[in-house]
Amino acid sequence: MPSSSRFAVATHILTLLAVRGDEPTSSEMIASSVSTNPVVIRRLLSILSRSGLVHAVSGRHGGALLARDPREITLYDVYRAVEERNLISLHAASDTKCPVGRKIHGVLESYCGRAEEAMSKYLRGVTLDQVVSETEAVVLI
Repeated sequence: MPSSSRFAVATHILTLLAVRGDEPTSSEMIASSVSTNPVVIRRLLSILSRSGLVHAVSGRHGGALLARDPREITLYDVYRAVEERNLISLHAASDTKCPVGRKIHGVLESYCGRAEEAMSKYLRGVTLDQVVSETEAVVLI
């Protein structure tokens, strides 16, 4: 069961766009920074655009720009934009004749729900601007 890297890559993209400010950034340049294919970046940019986090500038010197101030974008916004499922997925069905199978889904649902809430609360408290600041601090060292 592989985990998704969309959240990490989307945060990387948005951080790069924030650092570049008002300068549109091409998918090729972003792909180089992320070390991936520009097609992957374009797909994520499309998702981020539909979520109102980025917008495209057409033309010869076009590219992607942040659609909102980095102080107004939280990591929760990024997570919800690109992740299609919950942090923890439960299996679909259990044998209801089994004493464990009959109860496990409800028990796990409660624990996993609380874990999701804690993660969501934490990510809501972290802005893209904070990520940019920490990234730039690392670069300056």
